[in-house]
Amino acid sequence: MSEQHFDIIIAGGGMVGAALACALGEQNFSVAVIEHRPPVEDWPADSHDIRVSAISRASQNIFANLGAWEDMRELGVTPYEQMVVWESGGAEIRFHAADIGEPDLGHIIENRIIQLALWRQMRRLEQVRIFCPASISGLQLDEERPQVTLNDGQRLEAALVVAADGARSALRDMAGISTGGWGYDQTAVVCTVRAEQGNQASCWQRFMATGPLALLPMEDDLFSIVWSTSPEQAGELLDMDARDFNAALTRASEQRLGRLSLLGERGGFPLRLQHAKQYIKPGLALVGDAAHVIHPLAGQGVNLGLLDMAELVDQLLRARERHYPLGSLPVLRRYERARKGENIAMQGAMDLFKRAFSNDLGPLKVIRNLGMGAANRLTPVRKLLIRNALGTVGDIPILARRNGKRHNFKLQ
Repeated sequence: MSEQHFDIIIAGGGMVGAALACALGEQNFSVAVIEHRPPVEDWPADSHDIRVSAISRASQNIFANLGAWEDMRELGVTPYEQMVVWESGGAEIRFHAADIGEPDLGHIIENRIIQLALWRQMRRLEQVRIFCPASISGLQLDEERPQVTLNDGQRLEAALVVAADGARSALRDMAGISTGGWGYDQTAVVCTVRAEQGNQASCWQRFMATGPLALLPMEDDLFSIVWSTSPEQAGELLDMDARDFNAALTRASEQRLGRLSLLGERGGFPLRLQHAKQYIKPGLALVGDAAHVIHPLAGQGVNLGLLDMAELVDQLLRARERHYPLGSLPVLRRYERARKGENIAMQGAMDLFKRAFSNDLGPLKVIRNLGMGAANRLTPVRKLLIRNALGTVGDIPILARRNGKRHNFKLQ
């Protein structure tokens, strides 16, 4: 069977992989996307995806610059204006978009909506070819022309192969890249609920000794719940009948939003921190969860992955302008240097935050309350925290900037 030639092969058509394909296809790179299954394209009007993402302003800019944001808005996004963080019997801190003159702090979007909008955009691009359903059964790495073999025997060759195939990346394993990390001995219970007092355009997060409870606003009076707790309690919550679950959840939320009532299914997902020892090899780059997995308490997982892919696009455009091989180590090292340190720092911060808040030690609780109270009173500190959460400070990739159109790309 003859080989098929592309500039870039992307393993994985999830949110990060599909966004990368859109960005590269728009810049006239020929792209092959290999994915096990297509996205769900139709669903009952009253159904909800239990997996949602808290999309930062930087990620919103990426989607807008790729031409996918309008589709997402039509399918359904929920902006939130305020975030309330508290612990029982202690201090609380409130972040509000008005503090920095922004219309909102971000958007909560069902994962199925993000993926479908990106696939619609991918399909509009002549330079993107989708192999689906398909998987990679073989990988040959080379700095000039790496190759992959598909499960049906097809062979594809490119200048660069990108692993965007998730935390259990098969491509990363084939490349012999190891990972470090640890389990948190926590499971995230996720579901959709209706709140008696509506969503109030706010995210709510309560810290408890067993882990945080996050309530992420969706349409009207709905919330997506991410309740991180011990595996034992998670098992109990997943096995409870709906009435008992509603009562337990309402108690855990301290009735801040009145009674909470389950809608649809519940799911449980073990939590861990994971980081690839290296992001690159000759002819290969890792992005998104294939490179790093983070605790969900700050909702930064997909945002970090989208910044990975946007930075990789910047480096590939720079390489093409300078006639460098796209899969060469000098090109890929610029990507790794730009993202690896940032991702490790965010992982470390979230790990420290999780450990500091997930216990009832008296002295530590006093320190937490003092810190939260001070941050809530000091407007400059609160504003800095908000801007960091938006993802729009520092040297960010061009696609993550407002109106970051690719034709404005300049070598630096």
